[in-house]
Amino acid sequence: MELLHSGKVRDVYADGPDILLVASDRVSIYDVVLPTPIPDKGKILTQLSLWWFEQLADVVPNHIISSTDVPEEWAGRAVRCERLDMVMVECIARGYLAGSGLKEYERDQAISGVPLPAGLIEGSDLPEPIFTPTTKELPGEGHDEFMTYGDVEAKVGAGTADELRRITLEVYRRGQQVAAAKGIIIADTKLEFGFGQDGSLKLGDELLTPDSSRFWAADEWKPGGTQRYLDKQFLRNWSSSLTDWNRTAPGPEIPDEVVEATRNRYIEVYERLTGDTWR
Repeated sequence: MELLHSGKVRDVYADGPDILLVASDRVSIYDVVLPTPIPDKGKILTQLSLWWFEQLADVVPNHIISSTDVPEEWAGRAVRCERLDMVMVECIARGYLAGSGLKEYERDQAISGVPLPAGLIEGSDLPEPIFTPTTKELPGEGHDEFMTYGDVEAKVGAGTADELRRITLEVYRRGQQVAAAKGIIIADTKLEFGFGQDGSLKLGDELLTPDSSRFWAADEWKPGGTQRYLDKQFLRNWSSSLTDWNRTAPGPEIPDEVVEATRNRYIEVYERLTGDTWR
């Protein structure tokens, strides 16, 4: 097998006409891979993505070929996938105000050109979910930047842009319904799409995981401040308390107690969503 790409979290290998997507235990924040892994993280991301792909298979096809036809040493953390011609747009759906979306709103009272009501605060739920795409920058080539819907149309064409927005919002709505029944709010999520061999648009990468989404405990949700995160935001908040790191490489070592607390959050969201005990 040929290593095609080593990303912040996943390694991509060519295996004949297919690719193998291998999720590591690496963790990145602010586009910097930290030197300390989170045990089981890669397997949790893979298994939760597979669960979601199955739940939402009627909404949009995906790139999964097999979760078992992989080398034994990668069992549980690798999937065999169809090669996709990836769309170079990060497709983001937001139902709540947080993160970079909050900063954009505070500056423009809009996100990605979508106007929002005045008076919203951190953690506010939006009147309806919105599509807030960003650029998809290659590693080392800068940070993703917000795009308007018009920017997406100019980049990929009106027909594809419409499909990206429609599918992204439907995946979010369906995912939010499932999660709400389990006591979890999905505040926002990021999706990646590509065109398959048959020319159809398909979901790629991962789906509704603690790396690609903000998960909040619904019974503790209260607009106006930080929520109880069940995702990678917990780690970002820890790093923000550091006075000697400027968010550039090399990243800081993660203390044992923060590693354990992060792992526990990933396991909690997996177990609450799927109903299965993490083994």
